[in-house]
Amino acid sequence: MIRAGSRHLVRTLADLAAQHGVSLQRYLKLKPYAAAGFPAPVSAAGARTRLYDGEQVDAHLMGKPVPELPDQDDDADLLDRQECAAELGVSPRTWDGYKSAPLLTEHVTEVGGVEHWPRGIVRQYQASRPGEATMTGRPKNTGDQVPRDQLPTLTAELLDADPTISAAAVTEHWESTATPHKTPCCACAPTAWPNSCTPTRP
Repeated sequence: MIRAGSRHLVRTLADLAAQHGVSLQRYLKLKPYAAAGFPAPVSAAGARTRLYDGEQVDAHLMGKPVPELPDQDDDADLLDRQECAAELGVSPRTWDGYKSAPLLTEHVTEVGGVEHWPRGIVRQYQASRPGEATMTGRPKNTGDQVPRDQLPTLTAELLDADPTISAAAVTEHWESTATPHKTPCCACAPTAWPNSCTPTRP
């Protein structure tokens, strides 16, 4: 994560290559960042784009003690996709469905070409989310339709449960959880209904 107030210190591998006066391709071949003692990335483990704290890198290159990063969480910390998912206790795939919410799209910011969100906004979004039962329900008078703004999130959760699920299976899921008609016809009504109900003639 990018700690509060340190966004301006963030450097990419391309920045580090330029600092060494070599091309990015040459830098990636030499891999000085893999040497013992080189500061760890501030990006999430396994992130495609590595981001580093410039003060830590400079101290290391000058042979000085590498300063420690703050260990206290702050609402102004910037979290990447994986870190946001961890903050909410969901998978990165599920987060991809959440991030289209207006609150999150309003506060997304790019650092080093990577999307980040303030920790405080992620927590605010979590607090504003409806409960699981409410979330999977349907607003009044919407029939069998799933609210449009819930589709990305609910579909993402199905993919988390079964990454190989097909589009047909997703459709079948929505149909199986659809709200039944309030007034079924006599042909599909329970046998306990009054016998006086007369089916409509064709």
